[in-house]
Amino acid sequence: MATFILVPGAWHGAWAFEAVVPLLERAGHTVHALTLTGLWPEDDDATVATANLDTHADDVLRLLDRAHITEATLVGHSYGGMVIAAAADRAGGRVARLVHLDAYVPRDGESCWSSTSEGYREAFVAGAAGTGYAVQPSTGGDPRRRPHPLASLLQGIRLTGAFAQVPRREFVYCSGWEDRTPFADLRTRLRADPEWQVHDLPTVHNAMRDDPEAVAALLLGEPVADASTHRHQAASDAYVT
Repeated sequence: MATFILVPGAWHGAWAFEAVVPLLERAGHTVHALTLTGLWPEDDDATVATANLDTHADDVLRLLDRAHITEATLVGHSYGGMVIAAAADRAGGRVARLVHLDAYVPRDGESCWSSTSEGYREAFVAGAAGTGYAVQPSTGGDPRRRPHPLASLLQGIRLTGAFAQVPRREFVYCSGWEDRTPFADLRTRLRADPEWQVHDLPTVHNAMRDDPEAVAALLLGEPVADASTHRHQAASDAYVT
């Protein structure tokens, strides 16, 4: 049985995976859904202001230590892709699988800020105008969303090469919002990389809410209706988070 660690995108908490967790547990797996530092309702201003990408990677590493996990499957949605990449690079071989669920897949030195589109950079700036350190969620979405630490979106990742040694690496491209997605070029890049498996899922960005059964099926390695998978051999809300 696998141990899944689910990392949400910006503004979100563990609740973002609330429809997926029971599906994985029902299949007999252990599941930990995280709320990252600075995203808890009780976190004070200082905690939000100082939380960065390193802080969030440490959230994952502390869980690995505390639960004595040695073969984790890390699943990161959107901004969470930055977090699982940083954590996997520092986990000392304790990560067996990475799933970037419509999520950023950074190279050394990149940040969420540098990896997203100009339109979303403008949205980050506008969202942080009130405090200078926390990006407000867009209006009209889930009321559980919290202001997101700006520093975590700006900090460049430092990768030693260990991230690239994780045995199984997957990217899930959500094609149901192609007019706004910042991940189209990333999908093209990873489809050409023989070390990555790329899945297409016909949902909007928040696939966990739009089609939790399909997300769970992908994580469990089961066939997904209306989804396609591209495997290459060596011879192959308003904000995006």
